[in-house]
Amino acid sequence: MNSYQSTSIPANFKVKNKVLSDTMRLLSFTLVFGGFSSWFSIISGASFTSALISSIAAIAIIWFVLPKTQNSAKGIWTAFAIAGLLGYSIGPMLNHYLSLPNGANLVMQALAGTGISFFSISFYAQNSKRDFSFLNGMIFFAIIGIIALSIINIFFIQSSGFSLLMSFAIVLIMGAYMLSQISAIVNGGETNYIAATVGLYLALHNMFASLLHILGFFSSDD
Repeated sequence: MNSYQSTSIPANFKVKNKVLSDTMRLLSFTLVFGGFSSWFSIISGASFTSALISSIAAIAIIWFVLPKTQNSAKGIWTAFAIAGLLGYSIGPMLNHYLSLPNGANLVMQALAGTGISFFSISFYAQNSKRDFSFLNGMIFFAIIGIIALSIINIFFIQSSGFSLLMSFAIVLIMGAYMLSQISAIVNGGETNYIAATVGLYLALHNMFASLLHILGFFSSDD
């Protein structure tokens, strides 16, 4: 009995760390690819219409293609396709902010804030070893609420202040999601590194966009 325990626990530990290392490796590659896609979108002058189509295509792939490919090598190409489409979709927004007098600084600040948040959350999740799966239900309903309120604001309220409030909420929700996701990987609740990569990429994408909106809002007030 003691012999079985002494061999099974380290083996399980290696599996968890392999999922984490594979996730971080694939995430770094997809972030670089998404960055190049954003750069191409910027220099090619992508329109907001094409950006919207790109976002819809990415969502469609996440819903319909990723579940069928995430357990095979094809899932890696799916992850890159999602990263490329999302990277392209953010190009017009980046063009808008880069056209501002301090636009480059705003983009770099948003990137830095996103990076610091991710590494801080990742460090805490890996070292605390706590299970944050209890956040999943709250995150799900919070996302549904954000989507509903955003639609209401677009078509009825049309308030920049309300939009700013939504951006703050998205930053917090994406931070909570990253904490829950990395915790699940560390504790063995998530064993598919491709699905984990896509989830974390989405969280980073949304956090960056929201931080850029927040920084841009306060910069325009100055």
